[in-house]
Amino acid sequence: MATSVYQPDVEHITFSYLSAEDLSVAASILYNAYFDDPLFTDIFNADKEGYEARLRSAIREEVNTFWDAQQPLVGLYEDDRLLAVSCLISPDAAFGAGRFWHWRLKMLLTAGYFGTKQMIAKEEKVREQIPAENYHMLSLIGVHPDYQDIGLGHMLMSAILGVLEDDPSSEGIGVLVTVDKCKSFFVDAAFSGVANISVGNITGNVMFRPRKLTSK
Repeated sequence: MATSVYQPDVEHITFSYLSAEDLSVAASILYNAYFDDPLFTDIFNADKEGYEARLRSAIREEVNTFWDAQQPLVGLYEDDRLLAVSCLISPDAAFGAGRFWHWRLKMLLTAGYFGTKQMIAKEEKVREQIPAENYHMLSLIGVHPDYQDIGLGHMLMSAILGVLEDDPSSEGIGVLVTVDKCKSFFVDAAFSGVANISVGNITGNVMFRPRKLTSK
């Protein structure tokens, strides 16, 4: 007998900025979302013992750093249940690839010198290709593994674009895509590829969506 899978009521799903109580769940969702991502498996040495612990710690530190820096952490909820989450960097030069010194120190302890260097280099290389001066960056995005393939990703993207539209200082939003099958998701949201970059052994596509779309 097949086990029924719980399906959230899409009509009752709302989006909101995360609260402090949501951070651990958000980190868990993102851990699962990026567990097989080629960039993260390369940076955190998936072929070596302890990969799961290194990745989990790194994701947790990223989420906590976003929270401490008051950067946009946007989630989809059904009642109090967090179903999907995204981490954005606002158009603020004070929160860039370098992050904070305490973040760097924790990352060194988690990912090691080489992994930390690659994480910082990744963001710097992405920023070099963005065709704008002031813009948002989509750093992390994920849907709870139990609720995928029912449209939540597109709903979350609508919420992300709402954050963009609410900030008149932002010229658009950039993202690095390292999984080919994910490109269509961003293309559907009017992102366009602007450049390919290499981080370690992985090549990814930098994509950008301008705040004001031009008519074709």
